[in-house]
Amino acid sequence: MASRPPSRLRRTLLAALVTASVVLPLAGAAGPAAVPAPVPTALAPLSAATPAALAERYATTRTDIRAAERAAAAHGDRERAAELSAMADAARHFLSFDGRDGGRAAEVFGDLSDAERIAVLVPGTDTDLDRYGRLRADALALRQQLGSRSAVIAWLGYRPPSLLSPDVTTDDRAVAAAPELSRFTAQLRSALPAARISVLCHSWGSVVCARAASGLDVADLVLFGSPGTGYPDAAALHTRATVWAGRGAADWIGNVPHVRLQLPFATVGFGADPLSPRFGARVFPAGDGGHSDYLKPGSVSLRNIARIVSGLTPAQEGGHA
Repeated sequence: MASRPPSRLRRTLLAALVTASVVLPLAGAAGPAAVPAPVPTALAPLSAATPAALAERYATTRTDIRAAERAAAAHGDRERAAELSAMADAARHFLSFDGRDGGRAAEVFGDLSDAERIAVLVPGTDTDLDRYGRLRADALALRQQLGSRSAVIAWLGYRPPSLLSPDVTTDDRAVAAAPELSRFTAQLRSALPAARISVLCHSWGSVVCARAASGLDVADLVLFGSPGTGYPDAAALHTRATVWAGRGAADWIGNVPHVRLQLPFATVGFGADPLSPRFGARVFPAGDGGHSDYLKPGSVSLRNIARIVSGLTPAQEGGHA
């Protein structure tokens, strides 16, 4: 006998449960402050990754960052101005930058011109210029683990939702962000056709990656700390990339209900657990860490993510898949 479809009340309660389970475990800010910033320089698509071409691009974005710093200082936001001052340091390299609407940036760690392995790191909720340090620290740790002839790009190419906003339960922002991620990786592929490119998707960032998957010419799509993708299985992503999934044993995201509900006003939830056998991803051991520990130096998850980026099989010793 077929089971009865869920009642309207049950659907409403499930939707509330999804919202509460995502919103309540961590505290977050209501959203980025409205700090003014100038329109950045229009950049041509990245078509070459020679040292000279990259140096010119880095110099242009540095000029834009300094202009945004001056605007933040004039607005009286000392913290934003200080963050931008650090970003404008000559030792730091940005492929793109836009200080408006919470901020957009793509920072390079390592020498992109001779990189054989490139990891594009896509962050999740509550990431903007005011909280950029977490993303930077993760990118630095991964670059150190990968070693020479590698580059990591911290891609803040969209405005992630706040963990305490209704946007976190829908994929609306991912729909808007996916074309940007596709365009960015296409430029990397054009500029570095021989490089092995992997896209690493943390938390809500995996929703963006799933939406973009069919347009990504990359070797690997790595989902970690994912609430789901909005798709029933890896095959539905229509990607030639190998899809990987991992979750730390202490990650609260494992308690999020894996449902996807069509309500009159929106579709909420992200469906199948990427670690479930029916999803069909290749599961890698991610250790005992929590939601923010995947790229922590010395962790099982960092070692295995670096192995995936390098085209190697993840190690099976220790930790939990």
